[in-house]
Amino acid sequence: MLYHLFQYLEQNFDIPGAGMFRYISFRSAMAVITALAIGLFIGKHIIIFLKKKQIGETIRDLGLEGQNIKQGVPTMGGIIIIISLLVPVLLFCDLTNTYVLLMIATTIWLGLLGGADDYIKVFLKDKAGLQGKFKILGQVSLALLIALTVIFSDNIVVREPASHTSDQVVETVMDHGTLSKDVKSTRTNIPFVKNNELDYKWFISFLGGHSEQWVWLVMVLAFILIITAVSNGANMTDGLDGLAAGTSGIIGGTLGILAYVSGNLIYANYLNIMYLPYTGELVVFISAFTGAIVGFLWYNTYPAQVFMGDTGSLTLGGIIAVFAILIRKELLIPILCGVFLAENLSVMIQVAWFKHTRKKYGEGRRIFLMSPLHHHYQKKGYPEAKIVVRFWIVSLILAVITLVTLKIR
Repeated sequence: MLYHLFQYLEQNFDIPGAGMFRYISFRSAMAVITALAIGLFIGKHIIIFLKKKQIGETIRDLGLEGQNIKQGVPTMGGIIIIISLLVPVLLFCDLTNTYVLLMIATTIWLGLLGGADDYIKVFLKDKAGLQGKFKILGQVSLALLIALTVIFSDNIVVREPASHTSDQVVETVMDHGTLSKDVKSTRTNIPFVKNNELDYKWFISFLGGHSEQWVWLVMVLAFILIITAVSNGANMTDGLDGLAAGTSGIIGGTLGILAYVSGNLIYANYLNIMYLPYTGELVVFISAFTGAIVGFLWYNTYPAQVFMGDTGSLTLGGIIAVFAILIRKELLIPILCGVFLAENLSVMIQVAWFKHTRKKYGEGRRIFLMSPLHHHYQKKGYPEAKIVVRFWIVSLILAVITLVTLKIR
């Protein structure tokens, strides 16, 4: 809103300073500061409100040290993140930008989905929460929206030299005196490979000329897998104070760098990656995202005053997944979101091995002392704060490796 207001003031009244809002760097900085300030301010009030309404976490006894102090801690704190994120986005982003609108829709949709899950657990006293089929339906609906928009919206394009164009041309433009064309494309980036572009049409190339017609289905299936995996991975990681939030903040900062270089013609050409016009606005969004998480961490670090609940964890994971898809870096997710992946895999491996050994030996056996993975280290006697910080360090290392893939190919 402020972006559009100051743009109007600059164009019509030449107000000094109004031109600052044209710069993504300025608006990104303002978004971080505003999101952080809102989170710190509303956090304590929301915590008080949740305590009054007795919206507290019911902790199942897992025989873990320090569990007792978590009993009754307010949950659904993801509301703090969502409000702290959306307010600066509405203030500082270009609200006509399709990428931004998709991210706003993702935040609200998954916030409502996670909120419904928490509501059922807390108010209806159903520990199972929202039925899995409804969660999947919500995530599938979001994936369908993202895929169809990416495929059919003329505002989501790849810009490349006119001589290289092989896709459907949307618009011809001049970039620094070079004739270029904005094209609709079903390609994405592949890490560690030169000319790193994978076309989703390749997966159905056996259809010949019909691959163009059915590529949307391949993208929908891929996006469903990515969104559900990352969203549920963040949900699995949300088991220790500050773990999911801190990890998501590191991932968010990395995605901001990737969005900036992808939306900047000079850096995209230098790094030989796909140049995506209009994605620069996503830097403002992810800046607000990072600021909101830091504000939430003020209250969520050990010992936590509030838990994010599924309201927060499903939303964080979904935002990360959709953001990576929109900047065409979804194939970097296994590296960048390695902590989420490890948490997910630890549960899958534990369950599969338990079922296999129960069938083979008559009793179930375990690989980990407990899953998800962070509970395994708790069982080994590691203090909670140490586990969290070490997982943060691992996430930082993975973030650096992710950024290195831009150059090492």
